Amino acid sequence: MLLVVKIGSNLIQTEGGDIDLSFLSKLASEVKLLKERGVQVLIVSSGAVLCGVKKLGLKERPRELSLKQAVAGVGQAYLMHLYDMVFSNYGLFVGQALLTADVFKDKEKLSNATQALRAMLSMGVVPVINENDTVAVSEILFGDNDFLAVHTAYAIGANMLVIFSTAGGLLDHEGKVVPFVEDVSSVLPLVRGVNSSFGTGGMLSKITATRIAVSLGLPVVITGKGDSLLEIVEGKTKGTYFKPSSKPLKEKKKVIAMMEEPKGAIYIDDGAYRAIKQGKSLLPAGVLKVEGCFSRGDTVVLYNQEGFLVGKGRVNFSSEEVARVIKKKGDEVKKLLGTTKEEVVHADNLVVF
Repeated sequence: MLLVVKIGSNLIQTEGGDIDLSFLSKLASEVKLLKERGVQVLIVSSGAVLCGVKKLGLKERPRELSLKQAVAGVGQAYLMHLYDMVFSNYGLFVGQALLTADVFKDKEKLSNATQALRAMLSMGVVPVINENDTVAVSEILFGDNDFLAVHTAYAIGANMLVIFSTAGGLLDHEGKVVPFVEDVSSVLPLVRGVNSSFGTGGMLSKITATRIAVSLGLPVVITGKGDSLLEIVEGKTKGTYFKPSSKPLKEKKKVIAMMEEPKGAIYIDDGAYRAIKQGKSLLPAGVLKVEGCFSRGDTVVLYNQEGFLVGKGRVNFSSEEVARVIKKKGDEVKKLLGTTKEEVVHADNLVVF
């Protein structure tokens, strides 16, 4: 079994703001026991900026990108020192892997990265993966590493993704953990998109990443750091278990979902969302608005009326053309655009999360 464990920035520290060595020690002891049982573990860990702030004695996280990159450079070294120090006490070796978004958009780069991670695992090393914040050109490209964790799990062929969260799982309206979710779209009203002080993900990012993961056929657990990885791999959790799709994406659509860079965004109404969930194409009549500049054949992401990511696909029309035919139907679309097609995104090129 291959397990990817994602740890957010605020899991690295205690409520008092100190580095949570007890949590890292608990994590190391469980990883050791899992390895003895034949379970391999990869860790996707945020915390470079947080550790840099602590190491440099700063009062708050820097807002300017260049300063944040500089602080991350200091903090990443400290973060890996912490992992090495704690895991060494349990006879474990850790290896650093810093990735950027372009790795997952290039087959050769992705293959090289995957081979390096597999080589670490074959040597008994626990890979600790983070986004390379020092060279990233935009702020936390992967949404506090939630998406990085999904991409890593996809690339390495993981059997499960565990996301540790300060919330302890998905909470219902009464603040209680929802134990089991079969359809992620059914719990979207429960999602709160508030970011933490050092992280940038929040539950919105985690649920969005989870929607992608389950569409790939990957089970996901969102839970708190009081939970046990040993119990989670046995099917028990104090957090929320998200059931994988019974009909995971085929390889062509996995490539669209995981590797193709979106050039823009299309917002769709509820009727269109219901239609594409039933396997139908996206038609102009269901489009609400267009963002970005894209050409025919480019890949775009789809959002519903509430702003949740609901899909991704290759468009038949450019952004200007889509804007011209919003809410138009059939023959009117063909006449306006001088085309035989009427689908904005054909079902064959459409991934629904």
